Amino acid sequence: MNARTALVKWLGTLDPQRLTALLEERDLPLAAGYRRITTLRELAEHLLTDESVGQGLMAGTAGELELLASIAALALERHGPVAGGESEDGPRYPWQQRKSVPPVEPADRLVPERDVLSWFEPGEKRQRAERTLTRLRERALLLPAPKGRLALPPLLHVRAAGFDGYGRTADRLLTTAYNAPEVKRIAATLFGEGVARTRDQAQELITALLADPARVRALVADAPVRALELLDHLVPGPPLLRTHCFVGRYGSQYAGPDAKYVFREGGSGDEGTDWLAVRGLLAPVGLDLVELPYEVARALRHGGAAPSPRLEPEPFTATAPLPSGWEGEGGTAAAAAAWRAELVLRALAAQPVAIRKAGGIAVRDTRRLAKAAGADEADTRLWLDLSVNAGLAAPQDEEPAPAARGRNSKAPKPSARLLPSDRYDAWAAAPAAGKLLPLLAAWAVVPEVLSHWPDPDETPVALTSPSDEEAVTLRTGVLRALATLPDGQGLTGEAQGHAELLALAAWFRPALRAHLAGDGTGTLTGADELLDRLAATLEEAALLGVVAHGALTPVGRALCRLLESGAAHHYPAVPGAGADPAARGSEGLGEDLTHRPALAQAVTALREALYATLPAPSGTARFQGDLTATVTGAPAPALADLLSAVGDIESEGHAVVWRITASSVRRALDAGWSADELLDRLTEASECGTPLPQPLAYTIKDTARTHGQLKVVRSACCIRSDDTGLIAEVAQARGLAKLRLRRIAPTVLISTAPPEDTLTALRAAGYAPTQEAETGTTVLDRAPTDRAPSLLPTLDQAHPLYGKPVRGVPASARALACAFTSAG
Repeated sequence: MNARTALVKWLGTLDPQRLTALLEERDLPLAAGYRRITTLRELAEHLLTDESVGQGLMAGTAGELELLASIAALALERHGPVAGGESEDGPRYPWQQRKSVPPVEPADRLVPERDVLSWFEPGEKRQRAERTLTRLRERALLLPAPKGRLALPPLLHVRAAGFDGYGRTADRLLTTAYNAPEVKRIAATLFGEGVARTRDQAQELITALLADPARVRALVADAPVRALELLDHLVPGPPLLRTHCFVGRYGSQYAGPDAKYVFREGGSGDEGTDWLAVRGLLAPVGLDLVELPYEVARALRHGGAAPSPRLEPEPFTATAPLPSGWEGEGGTAAAAAAWRAELVLRALAAQPVAIRKAGGIAVRDTRRLAKAAGADEADTRLWLDLSVNAGLAAPQDEEPAPAARGRNSKAPKPSARLLPSDRYDAWAAAPAAGKLLPLLAAWAVVPEVLSHWPDPDETPVALTSPSDEEAVTLRTGVLRALATLPDGQGLTGEAQGHAELLALAAWFRPALRAHLAGDGTGTLTGADELLDRLAATLEEAALLGVVAHGALTPVGRALCRLLESGAAHHYPAVPGAGADPAARGSEGLGEDLTHRPALAQAVTALREALYATLPAPSGTARFQGDLTATVTGAPAPALADLLSAVGDIESEGHAVVWRITASSVRRALDAGWSADELLDRLTEASECGTPLPQPLAYTIKDTARTHGQLKVVRSACCIRSDDTGLIAEVAQARGLAKLRLRRIAPTVLISTAPPEDTLTALRAAGYAPTQEAETGTTVLDRAPTDRAPSLLPTLDQAHPLYGKPVRGVPASARALACAFTSAG
């Protein structure tokens, strides 16, 4: 039975949950040219493709990759190199193009499982290896095979030589690198002049010699010392060497995919390199770059020790004991994060901001929101970005202006504003744990390190399009690495600690190693840039209460499990962001998670960790004679609304302090509160039912006594008052000259400014006016309640690759899994 047929049969045995997880891990975008999958056979073909297998490999650990590479090397040893595979055909280097590769049948290249398990000592190490093999089978990185045998996907056979440090075969290297004269020259060096009349004869003689290990060893026995030194370096791998013994046939700088090379006249100046090259033991593969053929390394490698893949990461060394109460500090940070995000969204609800046509939010608008919320500007950008990705805020186009008359006139393009979404009000009424859940879920999966701005010459802006493909990979690797710290130990913030963390993150997410790799010769680049993003990731994690003192908090561990369950596969959908913020346990998770038990359990665990970490919101405050109100911990939404209506936030931290002034009391009275209501509500909120301090009660009563003596008439903006002396005073006030007031009656003034501007000017001059409608009723100053539709997609909308077995009808991975399993 071939690999595809066996894979189809195995896929038919999976339940919808396991099949869904496999589908979502191997999801590839339609935009990249992949067609919809509608049958198990098509799915099996997709899982066998190089792109799909590569995506599956990058979702594993370096230990799993090392084990697979060792199994591939065993297959290579037993069955030889794949004809036409990457060991011969690339694309090993950036300048090379991939050519057609003959199909590889994994069923013809099986290896015994017992030989693989023999690499591990009996006991825990062998059991760990067995568990790893089981995980690889579940993820289709080991294919269905007869019992006791292991089958690898074609890609691993194709790349087996490269995994084991081998180069490509001599035949392929000779064909790619040379024209006939160079091949004949090598044959003449090895066998004498006139032995081969054609290129084909010469190449057959060369490849036959190199395919015979005994003849290769005999040839190398006469090599000069310098050549032997080079072979000692190249035989174990990697098989690449910098040299100057070749030049391009069509110019020394040409190294395209079809480049041919000739020997440099006079040699390279290095005896060893020239000796190896003229005998075909090195072949050019690029400008000043040569490669050792597979057969040469195979002949010269001595039988060494059995492979020993490391299935567990190296432990940290840059650690320090955690201080007592460190988890409480993480809880304090989490509570502060929920509170600050609420303040920013409140400020946004009170005055939405415009979105620039070039994208993002203007710096002045971000600063205004930060000032209104009493938050740091950089943190404000973070809360805005997280809120949009969590579906709590969304852009909305304003109504377009009518087009001007005329043949060529066009209606101006409507501008967009950022508004709280229709999910905001329920979120704002939830406890702190419910508020932080969607923000943390969004932070985990958003493809951007939001606080990292790589260009120091550019001003950071909020609401940019997430486009960092490595951000989630880095975040996942960092959290998984920190999860390996021993109890009671945290990572130091020194350079060594960050370097170790990056290395261990790359062990858990091997894709990071690819971005650290340089030119293919072992030189590593890019570490500094990744370290900068790692530092920004840790700062965000500390701000959100995910990390404290270099260790994962309980919330951080739960968030790590959410990422391990595959949450990032669904972006722009955010598992957990659509849950009911006021629910507890497994309630109100949303229909999206009903058929995804692993995700549902992870979201539930995160929610419970938040409720365990964040104390219940406080419903009382301590009022003092200096006109302050202090709430320990996070205030309940109703209490926060009351104190924010009558006071201004003065400080935050373990407690939130409001200061109540005559100006803030006037603001509450403008919004419709009466003095009696304020006194009653504040007394109810006082700790232990203690009476309000006399200075606070006097401030409220004195402010209410003068409030509303002036009436701003809405129609044509009139100012009226029963106090004629007060009207005369206002009419003569110099600070109000810009209103151009005119007295039309003993109790009435008219203003040339709109009602809102007139109210602002009067209040700035020290008066306490209220606004009056045409009917004589008081108009209350309330924040706007515009809401934008949430743009957060469902999880089922996040997988466009899959389709139902009905033409033209899209479906999610879950729907496809159910269709497959129901079809048997």
